[in-house]
Formats: sequence, structure tokens, C-alpha cells
Amino acid sequence: MNKLLLGRYIPGNSIVHRMDPASKILLSIFFVFIIFFANNLVTYGLMTLLALVSVVASRTSLRFFIRGIRPLLWVIIFTVIIQILFDNTGHQLFKFYFLTVTDNGLKTAGFIFIRFLLIIFFSTVLTLTTDPLAIASGIEKLLMPLKKIKFPVYTMSLMISISLRFVPTLMDETETIIKAQSSRGVKFKEGNILARSKKMIPILIPLFISSFKHAEGLGRAMEARGYKDGDNRSQYHVYKASKIDFCTWAVFIISGILIFVLRG
Repeated sequence: MNKLLLGRYIPGNSIVHRMDPASKILLSIFFVFIIFFANNLVTYGLMTLLALVSVVASRTSLRFFIRGIRPLLWVIIFTVIIQILFDNTGHQLFKFYFLTVTDNGLKTAGFIFIRFLLIIFFSTVLTLTTDPLAIASGIEKLLMPLKKIKFPVYTMSLMISISLRFVPTLMDETETIIKAQSSRGVKFKEGNILARSKKMIPILIPLFISSFKHAEGLGRAMEARGYKDGDNRSQYHVYKASKIDFCTWAVFIISGILIFVLRG
């Protein structure tokens, strides 16, 4: 679990690092939106190229991404298997009792697998290249119109950024707890599903306690530094869209148009 990249930030000076946080968040949403319209090898190839270019532009090793995505593979594989077994459209390849595997099921499962990988890759680029405080600033900028209806924009953006910040911390602590329990003789990979589920209790309880301690410590630290929630807070860094943002948006919009043109 300590290899999970989602939520981690790596300082740098790449093109992606220098982009406006609000722009990167919108680009991530736009990427997730257009990828659901890809439905053939050409359109998925274009989306893969777009994701790989983003990884290269962030100056982060592709091996680093592949190594960090491994903890999420079991979720993706489970979803793909469900798609294969329960999609009965198309030509039947073989049947085992009530389970039927078809060519359309295999095709759709393959596209779902690629879609999951690309979404995780792109969202990881966002968190790797954007400081949690910058993410908070970007979310606050995007939610600014909601201030007209008295929505707590700054509070919500701060909550989201803190949540992202503590994802890797909790993952590391989970890994530590698992190793501690294993050294005491607990074997998490033995037994049936029910037995394995019961073995997760010694992990969840210390993890919940640790989470509450982190929340309490963070609250005290913010209070000691005079933190007060409100709309009149200033920012140390003021982020603005630059030529890099406009050029990146042009590339993504053109790619989105091509997806609609090339889809079957």
C-alpha cells in the first residue's frame, strides 16, 4: 500500500507543475468526460497518447506510475471479470453453466480496463504535480460562483485538499500496522473470505484511532497558528492561467473533437 501514488505530491519545475491548479483540475474532469465517449481502438489510442504525453510533461518516470498503480489492479481486474461474465451481447464464445462469455463482453472489458488505467494515470499526474494547498486554491476558484448562495467555498476546498494530503499518510500507516500484525503471527493471506475479513479488524481499529489523532493534532496546530475560517483570508501564492494553460486546453479540446469524429 505504500506504493499507492494517489494523493502524493512530488515537487518539481515541469510544465505541468507550473500550470494553474484550477486549470489542471478542470482538465482532469474534461479528460474523464471525453474518455467515456471513446469506443474503438483509434479513440482509445488517442486518449492513451494524451495520458502518456501528460506523464512525460510532468517529468515523472513511467515506471514510477506503473509501480504505483499495482495496489489498484485487483479492483480493476475484478470489474473487468464482472463485465466479461455478465455481458451476454454479441457472439457466444463459450458457456459454463449460467456464465456466458461473448466477443462483445471481452471487447467491452478490454476497453474498461484501459479506461480505468488512463483515469488513474491522469488523476495521479494531478496529485503528483499539485501541492495540496494549490489544489485547495484551485477548488476554491472553481467553486467561487457558489458563494452567491452562501456556500462555504473555502471550507470545502480546504477539506478536500486535507483529505488528499492524508491519503498517502494513512496508506503508509496501514502498511505499518499490517507488518506489525504479521510479526505477531497474523497471516492475512490464509483462510476463506470470512476468515480474512475478520483479520482486517485488528487493522481497522488502530487505523481509525490514528486518523482521529491526526485530525485532532491538525486541528490544534491550525488553532495555535490563529486559523479562522472566513472569506477575508489572503493567499501566499496567487495562481493565474498562463500561455501553458491555454495551449494545453487547445490540445485537449482538439483531442475531444477528434474523439467525437473518430468514434464508431
